[in-house]
Amino acid sequence: MTTAAQEAFLREFHARHPAATSNMMSHGRAPDGRSSYEILRDHVAGQPRILDLGCGDGFLLDLLAKAGHQVAGVDLSSADLALARQRPSLHDAPLITGRAQELPFPDGGFDACVSHMAFMLMPDIDQVAAELARILVPGGRLALILSSGQAGGGGSYELFQKLIRPALDGAPPEQRMPSLGDRRTLHRDGIDEILVPTGFSPVAWTSEPIDLGGTAEQVWSRLSAIYNFMPLDPAVVQSIEQDFLARTTELADSDGRIPCTMNVRVAVTDRGEASG
Repeated sequence: MTTAAQEAFLREFHARHPAATSNMMSHGRAPDGRSSYEILRDHVAGQPRILDLGCGDGFLLDLLAKAGHQVAGVDLSSADLALARQRPSLHDAPLITGRAQELPFPDGGFDACVSHMAFMLMPDIDQVAAELARILVPGGRLALILSSGQAGGGGSYELFQKLIRPALDGAPPEQRMPSLGDRRTLHRDGIDEILVPTGFSPVAWTSEPIDLGGTAEQVWSRLSAIYNFMPLDPAVVQSIEQDFLARTTELADSDGRIPCTMNVRVAVTDRGEASG
């Protein structure tokens, strides 16, 4: 799969499903009560100028702007960026349709960069790392939220994965999502392999369980905002939805809430004096 084909798929998905990521993740909470977006915000506290790489509809940028940072965003999706531009806090922020491999910003233009559930989807990731080293000042902070693809012991997420696997495995080639990103981004050693040669320090690496629970319908809405579903036959997706909603009833607590926990990875590093 070529870089152009991967990026075309991502653009099409977000044109059909703008704000899909924030609709899924903004409701989630870590054990300390923060969302994954707030975790990233706190990792760059005190950094004046911040770039959001893969900023989507601007949910994280809005948090950062309201915290007093000078912000900019770049994303492949013009549909998501149109939503970001509607946020009052971002009216004066540079929000640019562009590629992470060719960032339209000057050397040393930012004190920090954040990326929420986007870095692991990017092709040519070594070039992305080189661009990040270029646009960050020496000592600049890079903070990433990455999907782990793992459940956190929250019942319905395991059920969701169990139900979708046969459909994904049995789909004809034309109904399968293309391979996205670089598998090295799934592991700490792989992230270091990507970032350290460009001048970043080895990452601090933690795992956060994010609670995405709610009603059965809410949980389905959050979990079903995934790339895998776009090429599938809509009838197949509808059948999975019906099965999911029926089977989650036995997981509900006394208030009718369905537990759902997904683990994410948090990777934080600083750019050294030399960018390599």
